[in-house]
Amino acid sequence: MKNDAPVAFIAFNRPDLARRTFAAIRERKPSRLFLIADGPRPDSASDAQRCAEVRSILDAVDWPCEVHRDYADRNLGLKRRIVSGLDRVFETVDRAIVLEDDCLPHPDFFKFCDELLARYEADERVWVITGNNFQGGRRRGEASYYFSRHNHCWGWATWRRAWRHNDPDIRFWPQWRESESWQQAIPDAVERRYWEAIFDRAAAGELNSWAYPWTASVWRHGGLTATPNVNLVSNIGAGPEGTHTSAASTGVNLPAHALPSITHPAIVQADARADRHAFDRHFRGWRLRFPVSWLRAIARTLRLRTAS
Repeated sequence: MKNDAPVAFIAFNRPDLARRTFAAIRERKPSRLFLIADGPRPDSASDAQRCAEVRSILDAVDWPCEVHRDYADRNLGLKRRIVSGLDRVFETVDRAIVLEDDCLPHPDFFKFCDELLARYEADERVWVITGNNFQGGRRRGEASYYFSRHNHCWGWATWRRAWRHNDPDIRFWPQWRESESWQQAIPDAVERRYWEAIFDRAAAGELNSWAYPWTASVWRHGGLTATPNVNLVSNIGAGPEGTHTSAASTGVNLPAHALPSITHPAIVQADARADRHAFDRHFRGWRLRFPVSWLRAIARTLRLRTAS
């Protein structure tokens, strides 16, 4: 059904987080549910028990639902597990909402994704719907959401038509990096250098990340992301067990808010001011614009003025 998109839930070895997020999915009661779990690491004494506990939580589907389980017998790692799991999802369905175990959604997140998955089903300009907002309370436009280049993935949705272009090894990157198309995709030279460093490492196989290659794949095709004007998903996974999140990570533990009604923007195009803010604040791009030496000089001047 158009108003009941399938949900893909990805978990590993954190039962406390899986329990909380799965409870939010249970409240939604999707009619189709894809459960994706990685296997225990051979060098971890506790993984087998913790993975088994997570899977017992996922077994508790107590509503009418078509359930697809994709549980790895051995540890595939973050990148391979998520990519292979979502590949199977989109072989089966043409759209899906994706949640990892540490992404706790507000109930309105599902409504937001359902409506926009239907609205932009055939719109090749729109590739992702995210539940994340990192604008620090700034509203962008008059609608319930705006469009961005940044496809934040702490709770998101997409279509088969977009995911089929995902290249987890970003084999296109070396050639695209030298093209005019890449410069047009990221006009800001400072931001472009930031992403070049990351994509260079991803292409070299140095990063265990599915999200960076997915971002590059979306950008290569000019895909936009529908971004709510309130935060709809809270990342609750910061800590020593988080693969890419820590207590110092920006955007973690932001509260999720209601989105009682949905109004649509008149124009489908990226909001440049919002994207600049997201890069400077969420991705900490401001540190590249203001070198540490400058900041130290400013701090020294302020100390001198205070002391005089």
